[in-house]
Amino acid sequence: MSSPAPSRYRWVVLLLCWASFTMTSVDRSTWGPASAAVSDSWHVPLAALGIFATCYYIGYVISNAAGGFLTDWLGSRLVLGISLLAAGTLMIVFGSTTSVPLGLAVQGLVGLFAGVEFSAGMKLITTWLPPREIGLGSGVFMTATSLGTVIANAVVPTFVQHAGWGASYHLFGGVTVVLAVLCVAFLRNGAVRTAGTRRALPDVRPLLRNKDLLLLGLAGFGGLWGTYGFVTWSNTLMIKGSHISPVDAGVVVVIFSGVAVAVKPLVGWVTDRLGLGMRLPIMVILVLFTASLLVFGAMRSYGAFLAVAPVLGIAAYAYSPLTAAMIPVLAGGRLAGSAAGGVNAVWQLGSVLVPAAVGPVFHATGSFYSAFALLAAGPLLGAAALLGVRDDRPRKTARSAGPVSAARSGGAVPDLR
Repeated sequence: MSSPAPSRYRWVVLLLCWASFTMTSVDRSTWGPASAAVSDSWHVPLAALGIFATCYYIGYVISNAAGGFLTDWLGSRLVLGISLLAAGTLMIVFGSTTSVPLGLAVQGLVGLFAGVEFSAGMKLITTWLPPREIGLGSGVFMTATSLGTVIANAVVPTFVQHAGWGASYHLFGGVTVVLAVLCVAFLRNGAVRTAGTRRALPDVRPLLRNKDLLLLGLAGFGGLWGTYGFVTWSNTLMIKGSHISPVDAGVVVVIFSGVAVAVKPLVGWVTDRLGLGMRLPIMVILVLFTASLLVFGAMRSYGAFLAVAPVLGIAAYAYSPLTAAMIPVLAGGRLAGSAAGGVNAVWQLGSVLVPAAVGPVFHATGSFYSAFALLAAGPLLGAAALLGVRDDRPRKTARSAGPVSAARSGGAVPDLR
């Protein structure tokens, strides 16, 4: 018996998930181009700037771990609506803050509420999209992280010059609040449930025994160490280390992130069509990322940065839709939210640690290259970790379809409430 045609509503789901993830990525990326102005405004030394990003990512990691569980339990609609409303409101508060301690606390709270979009979005995508579209859907969804960096670096430097750094936080916070209302109005929960069963607390113990998920977490940790280390520090390092203007530094980062907007869906689509699995492509991309960071760190001129930025951007982001799409393959559809949240929490530890690590290294050595060599260690570690993950190439048998496919073919129905 042929499976029923997928609902067109899946594109509404994908659009809202993508928009939510994009806005929280914009909120997260605003600190990079705004940090130098905040440093001058608040008289915060360069070496301490990374602490603000670290506070954000501490909250982000906590909410990833808890948010995936809440998504499986309560549904994505409620989780997304509340988290976006709170994150947007706190962004507005941060834009009006003048106290360093309060600023650190608000950054941590923004991260705490912004960290559930990934797990909630992946839960909806793996439920509403058929298995043959998961790679493409994940690729579109994951453009949010790079697009967020593009938007922040295209808008914030101009706002800093003409309206002050706080104005960008007010703008992006307001848009995030509006998006919260749209998610509550138009999203429907898409958690897969067996017909006739009540919603219960998910049992996540099998995830804790899944070695492949743990190694995938380590791989993503290394990748995000490089990606968000670059996003957080590249503006300041180019300005302070190579003495280029803030606007020029923003252009470099826009190019870096802009190429990934096209690359992520393309990588997901090609992977879907080839059917060769995701592990080996991820490894190749992470090795390329390592080499690109080392090359970028050796550059000194604006023109050289512009030349390397597209290649670095492809390598820094192309792995993410594949690592995201691997989660339901390794964990199964019923625990996709908890798995996505837990694995992404491990990934984001790289984002937590790297901002605080790069600042002292650059401050102590004064070396632009040393900072980028430290960033390059992350993706190299990630590529090595994937050597221990089992081959995820699909087998051409009915049983290989996995829990997500099984849920679609019979015995489970989407919860449309």
